[in-house]
Amino acid sequence: MTVVLQSAAPLLVAGVAVLACLGMAWALGASSNSPPFAPAVGANALPTMRAAFFIGVFAALGAVAQGGSISETVGKGLIDGVSITPLAATAALLTAAGFIAAGVRTGYPIPAAFATTGAVVGAGLALGGGPAYDTYQRLGTFWIAVPFVSATIAYATATLLRREDVPEELSVSLLSAIVGFVLANVEFTFIPVEGGTGTLAGYLSRALGGAPVLFGSYDALAFGVSLALGAVVFVGVRREMRRSMDAGIRRFLIGLGAIVAFSSGGSQVGLATGPLEPLFDSFGTPGIVLLGLGAVGILLGAWMGSPRLLQAVSREYSQLGVRRSIAALIPGFLIAQTAIALGIPFSFNNVIIGGVIGSGLVVGSAGVSARKIGITVVAWLGTLVGTGIVGFGFYRALAVVTGAG
Repeated sequence: MTVVLQSAAPLLVAGVAVLACLGMAWALGASSNSPPFAPAVGANALPTMRAAFFIGVFAALGAVAQGGSISETVGKGLIDGVSITPLAATAALLTAAGFIAAGVRTGYPIPAAFATTGAVVGAGLALGGGPAYDTYQRLGTFWIAVPFVSATIAYATATLLRREDVPEELSVSLLSAIVGFVLANVEFTFIPVEGGTGTLAGYLSRALGGAPVLFGSYDALAFGVSLALGAVVFVGVRREMRRSMDAGIRRFLIGLGAIVAFSSGGSQVGLATGPLEPLFDSFGTPGIVLLGLGAVGILLGAWMGSPRLLQAVSREYSQLGVRRSIAALIPGFLIAQTAIALGIPFSFNNVIIGGVIGSGLVVGSAGVSARKIGITVVAWLGTLVGTGIVGFGFYRALAVVTGAG
C-alpha cells in the first residue's frame, strides 16, 4: 500500500498543478484580460456583460494563437540551475492566483506579471535554484518603461484626435491603418516557420516567391502585404465613418478592443501555463495543448469574474469619451505585441491604466484619480515582493507536508 501511494503521489501533485494552472488562468481572465474592453464600456459603446463575453472569446483565441513565447520565459527563464517541479509550480500558481483574486475582490487590479514572476522566483529559490539576473534586468527595464511609453503614446494619440485642423474621419482611419499594418507582422502559432512561428506578411511573401530583403529577414513583398492590409482597414473604417461619424468611431473602438483583448490573451496566458512547461515537456505533450488549457481558464474567468474590474478601470481611473478610449487602447495593442515578440511577461493592467491616464491628461488631470493611482502603484510593488516571500514559504511548507524536502 505504501509503495502504491508513493508511486501515485507524483501524479497527484501533477494533477493539482494542472488545477492550479486553470485557477490562475481563471484569475487572469477575470483581472488582467479585462482592461482591453474597459474603455469601450467607459465610453458607453458596449454594455458590461457583453464586453465580458467578448473578452473571454477573443482572449482565449489569442492565448492559443500567440501564448508560446511568454509561457516559455516564465517556465524556463526566471530561475537558473533547476527545473520548476509540479510542486513548485503549484505553490507559485496558487500564490499568484490568490493575490490576483484579492485584487478582483477589492477592485484594485493586481499586475499578473508581477504576481507570477514574484511567486515563480520565490518557489524556484526555495527549490534550490539561483536568480536569473539577466532575465530580471530585461523584465525590470520593460516594466518601468511600459507606463511611461503607454501614457506618452496615448497622450499623442488623444492630442491628434482633438486637433481641429485634422478631420476626424482621417485621423481615426489613419490609426486603424497602423493597427492593420502591425497585425500583418505579428506572429501566430498557426503560421509555423522553421525555428518558430510566422507572420501573415511573411507567409504571403513566401507563397508569392519572396522579394529583395529590406533588413534582417524582412523583404519588400512582406512590407507590401503589410501596407495592403493597412490600406484595406483604412478604407473600411473610413467608409463606416462616412455613413455615420459616431457609429463608425464606436465600431472601430469595439473592434480595437477585440484586437487588444486577443493580444492580451496571447501576452497573459503564459503567466498561467509557464510553470507547467517543464512538466508537459517531460511527457512530450505539444505546447498547443498547454496553451489550450490556459485558454479555457481565461475564457471562464472573463465570463464569470471580469465585470467588476471592467467597472473599476473604466469608471474610476478616468471618465473617458470615445476618442480618448481609442487613445488608451492603441498603446495597449502595440506594447502587447512587442512583449509577445520579445517573450517578456508584463501586466496588461499596467499598459491600459497608463493609456487611460495619458489620454485623460489631454483634457486636464481632474478626470484622473490620484489617490486610486497611488494606491495601485503601492499594491503593484507590494505584489512583486509579497508573492516572492509567500511563494518561497508556501513551497517549503508543501515540501515538508508531501515529503519532497
